[in-house]
Amino acid sequence: MESVFVGIDVSKEHLDVAVRPSGEAFVVERNAAGLDRLITRLRELSPHVVALEATGGFETVAAAALAGAGLPVVVVNPAQVRAFAKALGQRAKTDPIDAGVIAHFAEATKPQLRPLADEATRLLSDLIARRRQIIEMISAERQRENRITVPRLRKSIARLVKALEKELASVNTDIDDAMRGSAAWREKEDLLASVPGIGSTIARTMIADLPELGRLGRKEIAALVGLAPFARQSGKWRGQSFIAGGRKAVRSALFMGALVAKRHNPVLKAFFDRLVAAGKPKMVALIAVARKLLTILNAIIRDNRPWQTA
Repeated sequence: MESVFVGIDVSKEHLDVAVRPSGEAFVVERNAAGLDRLITRLRELSPHVVALEATGGFETVAAAALAGAGLPVVVVNPAQVRAFAKALGQRAKTDPIDAGVIAHFAEATKPQLRPLADEATRLLSDLIARRRQIIEMISAERQRENRITVPRLRKSIARLVKALEKELASVNTDIDDAMRGSAAWREKEDLLASVPGIGSTIARTMIADLPELGRLGRKEIAALVGLAPFARQSGKWRGQSFIAGGRKAVRSALFMGALVAKRHNPVLKAFFDRLVAAGKPKMVALIAVARKLLTILNAIIRDNRPWQTA
C-alpha cells in the first residue's frame, strides 16, 4: 500500500488540503467544525505525514488539534518549501497550489516527526518573543534620541521609552510567573544556567524555542538551530563554509552566550583562543564556540547533569 502524504496551506480563514499520491484536494474552515472535519477525513486516509508550513502563528491551532488527534504532524520551513517549488518550476502561487507543493515536499523529503510544543511552552515562547520585541523598540528609540536635538521630540521619546520599560517589566513578571509554575522548567533552567555564559534569558529562550534540546544528536540539533556549517566546493575549488536557516531567536541567544563564554568559560575560552591561534577568523571561531555551546547544553539536558569543569 502506498504511503499517503498530506500538505496543508494555512490562512486566516481556511485550510487548503492536498493529498499525494491520489491528488485529492479539499478546503475546510479554520475553526472547530472545520478541524473536526479535517481530522475525520485524515484518520480515514491514515497518512504517513501531515505537513503544514510555519505561518507566523496561524498554523499553531491546526497543528495542535491534529497532533492531539494522534495524527503525524510536522511543521515545515516555508523557505525550504519555496525553494522546492522553484526547483519544480512552480511559479504560480495560490492556496491550493501551495498545499499541493507542501504535500509534494513532504513526500520527497519525508521530514522527521518531532513532538510539538504544548500550550504552556507556546505561551512562554510568545512572552519571550514579546520581550525581545520590546527591547528592540527601546533600543531603536534610544538611538533616535542620540540623533535628535529638538527638546519636544526628545521628551516624546523619553515618554515612550518610559512606557516601554514599564511594559517590559510587566512581561518579565509574566515570564517569571510562567517559570515558577513549572518545576520541570525550573530544573531545566538551573541545568542550563550552570554553564558559564548562560544566564536566565538564554536558558529560557532555549526552553521555549528549542523543546527538542536533549532529544537530538549534536549534528541534528546544530542543523535545527542553523549552526551546522555548509561546505562550498567544486572540483579543486574550496569556498568558505557558512551557516544559514534554522531558528533565528535561538541562534541569536547562543551567539550572545558565546560572546560571554569565550571570556568567562574556561573550556570555551581555551577553545576560542586555540582556533584564533590556528588562524581562524574571529567570527568563524565565535560561530564554532556557539555550536560547541549548543552541543554542551544539549548533552546537559540529555544527561540531566549540570556543568562540570573537570
